[in-house]
Amino acid sequence: MDSKSAATVIDKDQIKRDIQDRENEYAAIYNSGEIKKIGYYADDAITFYQNHKPIRNKAERLEFLKLDLQSNRNKISFTTTEVFPSNDGLQVLEIGYYTVVDSTNTAINTGNYMSFFEKRNGQYVCLRDMSASDLPLE
Repeated sequence: MDSKSAATVIDKDQIKRDIQDRENEYAAIYNSGEIKKIGYYADDAITFYQNHKPIRNKAERLEFLKLDLQSNRNKISFTTTEVFPSNDGLQVLEIGYYTVVDSTNTAINTGNYMSFFEKRNGQYVCLRDMSASDLPLE
């Protein structure tokens, strides 16, 4: 069997840990209130937030974060629940759960999300993501 026909061995558990590490890093930076490049999103990423037009470029993402962080003192966390890697491990669909807590550590928003990652320069970056709250409309 030559190397072209040999199946690539994918360590799904390691990929899940890698993606969770990216989520933890993103949450830590976001929760700090700092706006700095962490390499979570690819330059060509698109984000689909609820009740908001898609964020389609770096300038829109920066503006969204600035506005959100000015009025927001809540903390967010992400839990990767499932990953679906491509056969070569270079692309990964993540399904996860998010929790937003207020200053008293009371959950004020929870829900699910899907993120699509691609490995670029040895690190997974998010190309597309979207979320849906599991709380009823008020």
